[in-house]
Amino acid sequence: MRPISRRLLAFGLTAFAVIGVVALLPLPAHTQGPATVALSPTTASLTNPQLSAQPTVERDTCLHCHLAGENTGLWTPVSRWTIFGVAGLVLVFGLYRSASAWTTRRPWKPLTARAADWVDERYSVKKPLEKALSKPVPNYALRWFYCLGGITAFLFVVQAVTGIMLAFHYKPTPGEAYASIQFIENEVRFGAAIRAIHHWAANGMIVMCVAHMLRVFITGAYKAPRELNWVGGTLLLIMTLAFGFTGYLLPWDQRAFWATTVGTEIAGGIPDAGPLALVFLRGGWTVTGQTLSRFYAAHVLVLPVATLALMGLHFLMVRRQGIARPL
Repeated sequence: MRPISRRLLAFGLTAFAVIGVVALLPLPAHTQGPATVALSPTTASLTNPQLSAQPTVERDTCLHCHLAGENTGLWTPVSRWTIFGVAGLVLVFGLYRSASAWTTRRPWKPLTARAADWVDERYSVKKPLEKALSKPVPNYALRWFYCLGGITAFLFVVQAVTGIMLAFHYKPTPGEAYASIQFIENEVRFGAAIRAIHHWAANGMIVMCVAHMLRVFITGAYKAPRELNWVGGTLLLIMTLAFGFTGYLLPWDQRAFWATTVGTEIAGGIPDAGPLALVFLRGGWTVTGQTLSRFYAAHVLVLPVATLALMGLHFLMVRRQGIARPL
């Protein structure tokens, strides 16, 4: 038996025993099952004469936590079962690994490698992936300012993840939008932090996108044969600004309302096409609930799909043509 297997098995057994003892400790009173709430006749008569005639009431403590707002010690059973389950999984994995090495008389093969081999046997994806991913990067492209585009893409992923989290609680209606934002800020666990990450990552995405385009312009990477790369990057910058503009209205407060009013008025100042652009953005002549619905749909549906398509084309063109040499 290899030393790592022995250490893993010993750790699993020790953790299993310790957590098993901890799990047997008594739980708080509100987590031990249905509780019986009853008052003695003397106490009931002193507090409320009508309570002396009421029967004993049984209530589900878990359900009562949600209805009555009692939230003391809710994480105690969850944390115990989590630790106990992890220790049990470690023990089972150690036993399985040791038994596999004993029976097959061969070195242990990681489960990830086995899963990859299983998929490759059926779909033959290993060679195409190696061909697509094994692309050498030139030495001049290892400098930090060549990573600005990748940082922008990473911030887009952060925006997508945090935006999905916020969408679980946000309500895009005029009567509930602002209240849902306050609920996220004050009631949702880590809601204020997630919203702050979404806010600052949006600003960082705009800054990094502009910095990336400045780097491309300064190094001359927009010249032939990479003209379409520059066009695609310009469209992505417009999409990034549109993300910020449509997301600014979603809190539905005074600042968001008047900022959207001013922004759409600017679009309405375009010669000839201005009134059409104004009505298209607002869904009417004024900023109303229709504007909020339209901006929300553009923010979470139209712009993400268009941005993903443009990013895919942009990355494909960069991959086909390579990274341009500096001037």
